[in-house]
Amino acid sequence: MKKLFLNGVGWVSLFAWVCGGALAQEYKVGLILDKGGKDDKSFNSAAFRGATQAKSDLKIFLKYVEATDDNAFETLTRSFAQKDFDLIIGIGVSQAEAIKKVSAQFPSKKFVIVDAEVKAPNVRALLFEEHEGSFLVGAIAAMMSQSGTLGFIGGMDIPLIRRFEMGYVAGAKKINPKVKVISNYVGISGDAWNNPAKGKELAVSQYGAGADIIFAPAGASNLGVFDAAEEKKKFAIGVDSNQNWIKPGYILTSMLKRVDHAVFAAIEDGVKGKFTSGTQRFGLANQGIDYAVDQYNEKLLTPKVRADAEKIKAEIVAGKIKVPDFYLKK
Repeated sequence: MKKLFLNGVGWVSLFAWVCGGALAQEYKVGLILDKGGKDDKSFNSAAFRGATQAKSDLKIFLKYVEATDDNAFETLTRSFAQKDFDLIIGIGVSQAEAIKKVSAQFPSKKFVIVDAEVKAPNVRALLFEEHEGSFLVGAIAAMMSQSGTLGFIGGMDIPLIRRFEMGYVAGAKKINPKVKVISNYVGISGDAWNNPAKGKELAVSQYGAGADIIFAPAGASNLGVFDAAEEKKKFAIGVDSNQNWIKPGYILTSMLKRVDHAVFAAIEDGVKGKFTSGTQRFGLANQGIDYAVDQYNEKLLTPKVRADAEKIKAEIVAGKIKVPDFYLKK
């Protein structure tokens, strides 16, 4: 302390120095969302919810950013590392290369990537068995369909969303082998996750072609699908977060992907000094994947449909139903 005063540091500076030292001990988390942003009511919203819960419960310092496009991921990731954040979380498969590159450059920092596998000693990959949940909601859709025609609208045309599609079609055909599934994708770039107008256009076309239920793993683009469902008096199925509340009476259910729980757990492990690298998987068996029933859709799903859905879920968990996986496609 005395040395500080000899160097001309007064009481105000001393106070700032002491407080700065204390604040430096606060666990700092950087969260990078894609273009859909924290208000996409889907994937990004789930991640943001988990991180803000950690901010509240664990008293961390949280800073989040929304990438304007895919080219921004590496710059944003490196910026967090350079600013001495303890844990940096990238949401979405498109961030895999950025996490891989920056994590190698900052080996003392911890990183999390959702929906992609990056193998590094300081990276935790959070992967979800989307095909299991898609199979389940596909079966529910086939049980509820009056027309025998279903729709699928994916966001960006990438293997991850093809995985959703394959599971959904298989689940529907488990119930009705003759079911027809119309499939479209919003686009081939990151903009596909945030284009509700295109989502609505595709949905209107699919409803016009006979589909009465559309599953839409399309990020914020599925908000347009929900608008079309309301307009055409048909059903849609939400994804990632529980989206039943967005258009009550028109969203049959939502395929839940517990990104919020996985993100919170990763932050908690970091705070407690228990962070481990490697891949963690979340599926029906550990409730990382599920389907939503609440006050907004409980009257839409009949007791028999729900009972049959629970039976299918149990059979998937027990290995009695083998869900096809696009990642394993030859």
